[in-house]
Amino acid sequence: MADANEQIVRDGYEAFGSGDMEKLGSLYKDDVVHSVPGSNQIAGDYKGRDAVLAFYGKLFELTGGNMSVDLKTVTVDGNKVAAVHRAKAAIADRTIDSDTTLNFTMEDGRVARIDEVPSDQAAEDDFWGQA
Repeated sequence: MADANEQIVRDGYEAFGSGDMEKLGSLYKDDVVHSVPGSNQIAGDYKGRDAVLAFYGKLFELTGGNMSVDLKTVTVDGNKVAAVHRAKAAIADRTIDSDTTLNFTMEDGRVARIDEVPSDQAAEDDFWGQA
């Protein structure tokens, strides 16, 4: 049986993959923060559930809905959960196919913070640099 925090993360990936933003939003605290590193148009801190969900919408908009994530591993350490996924997407003639780690901080049974750690930041910056 999966740890409760692990299950929340797995449920979140399932909701993201199916486009169920209502379900995904229900897993987040109102003041959740999703932090994206880099020097590109999507880098920054998205603060609050609405801003985070709007960010996800922007990802799908920029990629014409062709972005996909395949969850590879989930590791739990108390209120910290690390999830590694393979992300694939295309924008015009640019594509990306790389691993990213999302470090989740859980509070009160919900996601409080997500910190992205791409395996290749330069490739991420190149891909997301311009729409």
